[in-house]
Amino acid sequence: MKFREFFGRISIINLPERTDRRTEMLKELEKASLTPEPGRIEFFPAVRVSEAAGFTNRGVHGCFLSHLGVLKQARDAGLANVLVLEDDAEIASRFREDEESLVEFLRTNDWGFVYFGHALETPADRTTTLKRYYDGVSLAHFYAVNGKYLDRLVRFLETVLTRPAGDPDGGPMDVDGAFHFFQMRNPDVPCHVASPNLATQRSSRSDLSPKWFDKIPVLHQTIAFLRKVKRRLKRR
Repeated sequence: MKFREFFGRISIINLPERTDRRTEMLKELEKASLTPEPGRIEFFPAVRVSEAAGFTNRGVHGCFLSHLGVLKQARDAGLANVLVLEDDAEIASRFREDEESLVEFLRTNDWGFVYFGHALETPADRTTTLKRYYDGVSLAHFYAVNGKYLDRLVRFLETVLTRPAGDPDGGPMDVDGAFHFFQMRNPDVPCHVASPNLATQRSSRSDLSPKWFDKIPVLHQTIAFLRKVKRRLKRR
């Protein structure tokens, strides 16, 4: 069984105006045999907000709401599970070789969260495995949530929005930090990570914290070109 058959929905978070990222992501999805399919594999329009509202900045606030929106949509649809990607995810070339064994693990084991992409140091195993993990995971660009935990997770994230920043019970924070907070408060929800990591983040202009040179049109075009060159060199 492949990812597109196992997951109830695969959602890719993308700001509608970031057509550059959408184009790049379509290439990644095609390589992974995850081409869009209505109702199954779809782009989710990311949320853009006008204020930080206790978050680090407006971008972090919008990112949090975007992930929450995807998870609420999956919960309300009663899905058995959901796979979420951000539009700058770069999927490892070995993904297609290992996806059937990963799905088999998910079919036969209890799991709550799975981080297929992360920033953890993992050994370069020949075959990707899913390992139990008990600490925080940085980045949320390629992860899955088991449907039986979706309602609890959504309710927690909604509560985060009602608390002040720095609240000991969990106030506004990056979405990956909120996931870690949820996992600490819900140790019965099993978390696994892919080893080795199955996805990195492509180098592109950030919507969360754009660099000064990304705000200057001429420099932005030059930097975008250099980023593409850098990605091609990394793949060699």
